[in-house]
Amino acid sequence: MRMTKLFSRTLRETPGKTESKGHEYLLRAGYIRQSAAGIYTALPLAFRSLRKIEQIIRDEMNAIGGLEMLMPVVNPAEIWKETGRWFTIDAELSRFKDRNDRDMVLAMTHEEAVTDIMRDEIQTYRQLPCMVYHIQTKWRDDPRPRAGLIRVREFTMKDSYSFDRDYAGLEKQYDAHYHAYFRIFKRCGLPVIAVASDTGMMGGKVSHEYMYLNPIGEDTLILCSDCDYSANRQVAEVHKQLYPEDLAALEEVETPNCATIEELANFLNIPTRKTAKAVMVMGRFVDEKNEEETREKLILAIIRGDMEIEEAKLQKASGALSLRPAHEEEIRACGLVPGYASPVGIRDCMIIVDDSAAGSNNLVGGANRDGYHLLNTNFGRDYSGTIADIASARDGMACPKCGKKLEAKRGVEVGNIFQLGTRYSESMGCTFQDENGRAQPVVMGSYGIGVGRLLACLAEEYNDDKGLKLPASVAPFHVHIVNLLKTSEEAEKIYADLIEGGLEVILDDRKETAGVKFNDADLLGMPLRITLGNKALKDGEVEFSRRGNGDNYRVPLAEVVTAAREAVFG
Repeated sequence: MRMTKLFSRTLRETPGKTESKGHEYLLRAGYIRQSAAGIYTALPLAFRSLRKIEQIIRDEMNAIGGLEMLMPVVNPAEIWKETGRWFTIDAELSRFKDRNDRDMVLAMTHEEAVTDIMRDEIQTYRQLPCMVYHIQTKWRDDPRPRAGLIRVREFTMKDSYSFDRDYAGLEKQYDAHYHAYFRIFKRCGLPVIAVASDTGMMGGKVSHEYMYLNPIGEDTLILCSDCDYSANRQVAEVHKQLYPEDLAALEEVETPNCATIEELANFLNIPTRKTAKAVMVMGRFVDEKNEEETREKLILAIIRGDMEIEEAKLQKASGALSLRPAHEEEIRACGLVPGYASPVGIRDCMIIVDDSAAGSNNLVGGANRDGYHLLNTNFGRDYSGTIADIASARDGMACPKCGKKLEAKRGVEVGNIFQLGTRYSESMGCTFQDENGRAQPVVMGSYGIGVGRLLACLAEEYNDDKGLKLPASVAPFHVHIVNLLKTSEEAEKIYADLIEGGLEVILDDRKETAGVKFNDADLLGMPLRITLGNKALKDGEVEFSRRGNGDNYRVPLAEVVTAAREAVFG
């Protein structure tokens, strides 16, 4: 590739607002351009990197028995209605009608589409196990796209799907993906950790996320440095100390201007762990009488005052499709008083109680009366509800495995794997005949990697104050030739020799100053820069500069190809 033929251009200033260095450099180096919020064009440089990432993924998927296919991004709505996700996913799922007034979907993932195919293709146990994958465009109408390719609305994803006759087979394929993903990220050069995660809208019981630790990430990870415990905060557990006591009598006391836990604890001169915090939200549920409709119901969550509620855990415990803050009139309609609420005497709402509150006695809770609280409220005696872990893990809490202090870090999710079980096969009738001729539901797994997000994370990991410095496995080109000679003959010869030697080369043949060429070479971030200058050439040498570590050294002309291969591939 000659830079005079490269239509994308480098920028001295960043166009618009960026949230990270990686995003800034991908824009300034001419890798990507924004078309709309969360929608980007991959220009030739980014396209080359993305294709390299995809090939690494293909290699590892093929190595564990995957068969590549391609499913459409447009799905008929009927298959999404069969699983219920047409009704349970909000505006992130884009729906439209075709010219025949048929409901259609822009796929945000392909569980429905692949199950629809497999229920026709899989007939007997002899066809199992099976694993297919594709690399395809997805559309998710995210309300808050950010940080360039980190969070977008249109994206490319590798999603693979496994099909087994039993859970033992699923666990084997899950384990194969678990290790294959680490090989993929290692070959790309991205350091990741795997953490337990919430299954979310995908369903199933077991899932892991592959996280790139970086402050730009939106996910909070809870990690223990003393043992191997790691989890997304949405599902992270902590060791909770309980405080059982002999039950004391319920007593109402006046507590003026004590609408918060801190105000209440200060007024009564007690620790916050002696209080019961009430949080009210509205949950959206599938209507029991009409599955195509939804209804809302107030959820009253109770947790000990020294802890906070994790929304994802509360949503899962309640079974709600989504949660939103409750309005004051909705709270009061159930007999609750904002700031002074408790489940004592309440019957018209769903009550979810964290095990920290259920297992600690004589907590101070609201009296459902302005300016008053109840001393010595106790779960089981004074109120009832569903007990669940709905506490949010945070930095400094005790590890559930070893008891040492947990640490909270930010991370970007670059991959995920799910044990779906029979969630899709049962709802869509994807079965196989066992040895006895009986129909059994296929046991499924789902596994995804965001290709563009992976490139974005690599840009975050590999940059300095001059620009990108991508690993050879994913860089658009291996070698960047900067020609400072007045003539092009020597540059063209070296360019041709390097390509013949199996290297990918970009030649800066522009009529620009040395400063502009060097700045652009640093910005584009190819692993090796070869500079052709008059002084070195008189000595029969060229100058090598390794972008990754800053090494500069001279190489004889006769050894350029061998030395370049050594510098790039090691």
